[in-house]
Amino acid sequence: MIIRETNDSFIMIKQHDHAFLSGEIVKHFDASIIRSNAYWDELLHASYQHDRSWIGLDTTSVWNDAAHRPFTFSDYPLIPKLVFYTRGIDDISEVHPYAGLLCSLHFSSFFTNTSDPDCLRFLEKEALRQTELRKRLPALDEDLLQEHFTLLQFSDDFSLYMCLNRPGVAKGEEHPWFKNGFKHTEDFNHAGDPLKGYWTGPHDIRISGSPFKHPFTVELFYKEVSKSSILHNGIAKAYDSADLSTHSITISSAGPLAMRE
Repeated sequence: MIIRETNDSFIMIKQHDHAFLSGEIVKHFDASIIRSNAYWDELLHASYQHDRSWIGLDTTSVWNDAAHRPFTFSDYPLIPKLVFYTRGIDDISEVHPYAGLLCSLHFSSFFTNTSDPDCLRFLEKEALRQTELRKRLPALDEDLLQEHFTLLQFSDDFSLYMCLNRPGVAKGEEHPWFKNGFKHTEDFNHAGDPLKGYWTGPHDIRISGSPFKHPFTVELFYKEVSKSSILHNGIAKAYDSADLSTHSITISSAGPLAMRE
């Protein structure tokens, strides 16, 4: 679950709904920026499905007593998270080994600076998986794979940008992960700088570098769960009884606009 807290409520977004936005981002990306159109459909599948491991975990929201809010994707208990990560990558790999390889690389990147034994076991198993999946992909272009991996991570980050920020927020008040742009996206920008997003209104985002073929609109699904409902009913019941809402966001090129910092 992705959580954004307000004074009186929590904005709660399921991971699989967030992943759908990632797929839409890749779908509208200007593929001519990438060296080849090989495996594009597999990349698109990976982007739409990369967080399917969270479908089961997000069925019931769980309260984090220490943080006084629901558990989020970043602090959810590690062991069940790793188990479901593995299952999700299993499912994606069964559809196509290339999509599974991309998602295995994506989830492995979360634990590159860890000494936790459970994480290390996960990384070891995924390294073996990646070796086996590569064997099923003859003449694999590793440079193209790296471009696709970077695009998958950009789509994940850009979707999180939409989920974690208050719509319409000024650049200087954005979530700290994104104030300096999207990491490793220099090759997607003819200027050689990281791509940057800018909220220009509650329903509009402009992005530098023109990485998309044309403007497009996405629908962000969320529930706003009141703190008073959680207090009286518990998090699981409060979440279940909250209405499902949508928020439309149109994404277009930044162009020459002077952006708010």
